[in-house]
Amino acid sequence: MSALRWGIVSAGTAAHDFACAVSTLPEADHRVVAVAARGLENAQKFAELHGIGTFYDGYEALACDRNVDIVYIGAVTSNHYEVAMAMLDAGKHVLCEKPLCVNEGQSKALLGYARERGLFCMESIWSRFFPSYAHVRERIRRGDLGEIQRVTIEQGLRISNVERIRMGRLGAGSILDLGVNTVQLALWTFQSYPKEIVVTGGVEAELKVELRFINGGVASIRTSGIQNLSNTAVISGAHGKITLYDFWCPTELTDLDGTVRSYPLPSSKIECIQKNGEGLRFEVEECRKRVLAGDVESQTVPHGDSLAIARVQDAIRKQLGVEEVEDYVFKP
Repeated sequence: MSALRWGIVSAGTAAHDFACAVSTLPEADHRVVAVAARGLENAQKFAELHGIGTFYDGYEALACDRNVDIVYIGAVTSNHYEVAMAMLDAGKHVLCEKPLCVNEGQSKALLGYARERGLFCMESIWSRFFPSYAHVRERIRRGDLGEIQRVTIEQGLRISNVERIRMGRLGAGSILDLGVNTVQLALWTFQSYPKEIVVTGGVEAELKVELRFINGGVASIRTSGIQNLSNTAVISGAHGKITLYDFWCPTELTDLDGTVRSYPLPSSKIECIQKNGEGLRFEVEECRKRVLAGDVESQTVPHGDSLAIARVQDAIRKQLGVEEVEDYVFKP
């Protein structure tokens, strides 16, 4: 196969870092050939910055572009379902920024349609493709940590000035935008769905949650969109613990024996906006492998995991009394 031809939806921060990450991979394998944004000027500026040949005002034109094999969707969460469905309807494979959709019902409908169409579709849980995650997974598989007993996760970033947070959508801040990173790690570590989900504290853009698992293990989660937290994940088992730093994009960890392991990233041609944005390159390469193999999902972020993550987020919102319009339309 020649290079996988990418189209990008949106010209925002996530899309910028995605284009930067693709630039760290061989052009023989990946090329960004088009970008679409809400506004021709935004699309044009993005295309000029990243050396992209084609740009569109609006997303429909990108869906019709026959030179695009796969689309990365970096638009706001409330638009994910509509845009992703349009791209699948046009025969494009899809990599959609997390969270995949607003709720489990939307996610189920979207992934079901992708499977029906025989097209690859994956939620952009980029964390799971980092080499540090592969190291932790192997440690757990071998039993080096013993039975997992507790996972303590904190993610706190000052993002209260971001429009979707400022506009007052608690779901976008505490549960969806930040929560997806913490929830996915907890489920990935315990490899099961929690028997109990308890919100222990929740205010505007801040959240504390416990996920309690059948083996007695607990994932303690804390997120904040108004203050910086440790941004670490400590995975503790009967035989010791591993600490991931900047756990959603970790290039460094402290291993069981206290050894600090580093996994440096290559520099992109243009500087990324988000920390370790170049690390998106790992999931980009996974997409190519799966498309070449004719797969509709990745076993690293399988459809079932995306539905489980959405189900946990729905349960958290329900306890907080946070409802979205989509909850009345899309049922699990």
